[in-house]
Amino acid sequence: MTPKSDENRAPLAERLRPRELGEMVGQSALLGEDGVLQSLLSGGRPPSLILWGPPGCGKTTVARIIARVLDRPPVQISAVTSGVKELKEIVAQARDTIRMGGKATLLFVDEIHRFNKAQQDAFLGPVEEGLLILVGATTENPSFELNAAVLSRCRVVVLEPLDSGALETLLDRALTDTERGLGVDPPSLDASARAFLVRRADGDARALLTDLEWIALGAKQRKIDVVTADTVGQILSTRAPRYDKSGEEHFNIISALHKSLRGSDVQAGLYWLARMLEGGEDPLYIARRLIRFATEDVGTADPDVLPLAIAARDTLKFLGMPEGALALAELVVVLATAPKSDRVYRAYQAAVDEVRSSGTLPVPPEVRNAPTSLMKGLGYGKGYRSPHLDPAGLLVPFLPPELRGKKFYEPQELGFEREIGKRMKYWEEQRRRARGEQS
Repeated sequence: MTPKSDENRAPLAERLRPRELGEMVGQSALLGEDGVLQSLLSGGRPPSLILWGPPGCGKTTVARIIARVLDRPPVQISAVTSGVKELKEIVAQARDTIRMGGKATLLFVDEIHRFNKAQQDAFLGPVEEGLLILVGATTENPSFELNAAVLSRCRVVVLEPLDSGALETLLDRALTDTERGLGVDPPSLDASARAFLVRRADGDARALLTDLEWIALGAKQRKIDVVTADTVGQILSTRAPRYDKSGEEHFNIISALHKSLRGSDVQAGLYWLARMLEGGEDPLYIARRLIRFATEDVGTADPDVLPLAIAARDTLKFLGMPEGALALAELVVVLATAPKSDRVYRAYQAAVDEVRSSGTLPVPPEVRNAPTSLMKGLGYGKGYRSPHLDPAGLLVPFLPPELRGKKFYEPQELGFEREIGKRMKYWEEQRRRARGEQS
């Protein structure tokens, strides 16, 4: 079959979009005989759905197939370009359809998370009335981006990135399909080129097919007989790893970085740092999080890392990127290998809990400030002795009477905290001597 002219052809990714469930690749947990989607469709009228998954995993395709299986012409809008006014018009048409004996309208909303929480409320009534079957697609975690009322009326269906096997199948289909694919005049890909394309797609079917289309065009223009990985690299620009600086992936990866450092894994720490920087994350955000890690997770086990973390931030500001990335990488290595202690973090939280539970206990008179004669006359500062001049100054009651003997911070036998523990024991011994006690 002779393909249509290039001017009239849709992009390869759109031409190869599956028309029925059997054509879809991957998503076995969703699409298999015992899959979630099969059970939802077998009932005839599925509940409203939220399709959650990364780009190019098949969300739009699933929505169109649902409409085809249920024999309902879908209405599709995008939350990027549509608003409540358009939704009201769709609801009015859906109500007219029901009045004329028709079925509920299937409304597919792409990027549904782009609607704010108030706009999302506009779906509630029509879904409750049975006018609409809502199928929303989102790349963001619905728990964060959709309000509870919408979620309570929808079934969340999770789609995963396509694995390498599914992408290989899709690649073969594109190269052999003579009607919708490149089968009439396919480019010749060697094993290295195929592996490169699959790896570069990063689970995204649309990205794979778009790259393949460019490769086919580039190979023809350059008269390349066999496309290799080097050829692919020459034709295609570098693609940044999938990353969302404000979405769930942002929080997942910074969590992975933090926990890798806490687990003292240098290799994992460097990998997650690179993932964030290559994905376009603000390097100063990473620097702030690493400074926090220095105080929260290393703490007094190695107090020297905090100045190093501040220096890394200042180096980053001075050099900029990409040179400043090395300062962050150095800091990651040091933090990962440093001794770890959260004793100061726990001690401060314990002090905060005490303040909140015991209220505003008065400051002992001995340690109150006494800058005026009136205050001195009231006993402020009376009995205070400076430990610099008199060892008895160590016996001044620094805590309120109700908290005497309370312990918030207890160092562990690790890193510099071992030295802090020795110092605390030294001063406790000095207090015993000041009281005239034997050690």
